Amino acid sequence: MNIRAVQNGFVGEVTGIDICKQLTSDEVAAIERGMDQYAVLTFPDQPLTDEQQVTFTANFGALEITLAGQMAKPEERRFQQLELGDISNFNGADTTRLRARDDKRRMYALANRLWHSDASFRAIGAGYTLLHARIVPSRGADTQFADMRAAYDALSPSEKAEVEDLICEHSIVFSREQIGFGDYNPGHEEHLKPVPHRLVLTHPKTGRKSLYLSSHIGGIVGWPVPEARAFIRDLTEHATQPQFVYSHKWRVGDMVIWDNRTVLHRATRFRDLEEVRDLRRTSIKGVGLEVKQAMAAE
Repeated sequence: MNIRAVQNGFVGEVTGIDICKQLTSDEVAAIERGMDQYAVLTFPDQPLTDEQQVTFTANFGALEITLAGQMAKPEERRFQQLELGDISNFNGADTTRLRARDDKRRMYALANRLWHSDASFRAIGAGYTLLHARIVPSRGADTQFADMRAAYDALSPSEKAEVEDLICEHSIVFSREQIGFGDYNPGHEEHLKPVPHRLVLTHPKTGRKSLYLSSHIGGIVGWPVPEARAFIRDLTEHATQPQFVYSHKWRVGDMVIWDNRTVLHRATRFRDLEEVRDLRRTSIKGVGLEVKQAMAAE
């Protein structure tokens, strides 16, 4: 297995490995070392099935159940296996039609164009996310990544001191309200409540610090909401400057893995009413203590 640095030291392209097959413990360990170094790894030309993607993902931890799948009605789901995320513009299980412009699922998914960290609206956010391309549009629909370690390193000493102990409040509601979406199925109010996360994280293996930003942030504990949101907006603009960003142009068969603790990501626009985009997402549950538990233990 070989890893070639692609950009700015935080993206690596992996070759010389077939992830459609059962991996050895040495191969899994090598991928994890690569993730610790790069934060984003790309694996070209990997024709995975859904089952193979789930099996590959399980090498790195317990799989996360998607929130969109949890909140959707069974008849609205394309996949009944809730660990498998449908990142497509198909009309649910009907793959002969694309979603209408005003389809609620399309409206919800449009917020993925905002910079975010997956599942930061949970008490413990996602670890790795894995995204595999099945059908890609002729243009657009890239996924962009921003290195939150480099963004933290670029802060001045006084800025680092200011953000060090801040606690932010995350909710899926905060990201969706930015695009005017608020149409949730009833009975999922518990999933919508804000949860606290530190704004600065320390990687458990490397010891590097990174910013834990996301469009899901709607407040900072102890701050007035307008001031908090303006501050987070400014910090996100700093963290997503071109020198911190990599844009992945998808090819069929690409598998991309990223660490949600150390990078932001977002989708870019494409003609989703005219062309198919079909990818599968799996995610690894985060590990560690919730912020409330961690603070109580200090």
